[in-house]
Amino acid sequence: MTRVLGFLRSLLDARALLHSLRILHFYNYSHVQQVRRMTIERGVRLAPNVSVRNGERVEIRAFAHIGERVSLWAGDRTGRIEIGEHSLIGPGTFLTAANYETLPDIVIDSQPKREADIVIGNDVWVGANSVVLPGVTIGDSTIVGAGSVVTKSLPAGALAAGVPAKVIGKRGESTRSGRAVQADRPEQNGRAGVDGTGRRPGSHPAGEQ
Repeated sequence: MTRVLGFLRSLLDARALLHSLRILHFYNYSHVQQVRRMTIERGVRLAPNVSVRNGERVEIRAFAHIGERVSLWAGDRTGRIEIGEHSLIGPGTFLTAANYETLPDIVIDSQPKREADIVIGNDVWVGANSVVLPGVTIGDSTIVGAGSVVTKSLPAGALAAGVPAKVIGKRGESTRSGRAVQADRPEQNGRAGVDGTGRRPGSHPAGEQ
């Protein structure tokens, strides 16, 4: 009975109500309103906690899968994000089409921003907790290992991993050589990989559950 009364009192706590309203406002601003502005084709799977900025400049093609806690931050002015058909963006991945400059004698939050489009091709797998920076194009059928930071464009059909991400092979190569590396978590040496099929046996795409 005491617990029930305590729960009822918490419901009437003005601070708790205010905090709940703030959470609802943030979710509405960062997800609900922005998703309505996005171009989303048929069959797209979008996790409910994806964070979106400037959704009118975000395009997701058919049957793409955007995992939990992914951030899709298009630029305030021109920077666009395009994600191709059947592509997988793993949980916790951050894509930003705008970045601060680093001019001397100007504090960071007053720096001008550089905007450039991000283009993710078809059948691309970006592993969990990766970062993709402005101006990057990732070619069709490329796989990016988990925890990678993609600062430059990657060709089609590549395996890429690392900080910064570099091409370490071709899709399918690791299967032929008998080396099975993973895309859903970083390796001990800080580099992440994937097997040539785009997933390891029994795993979900890009670390999804």
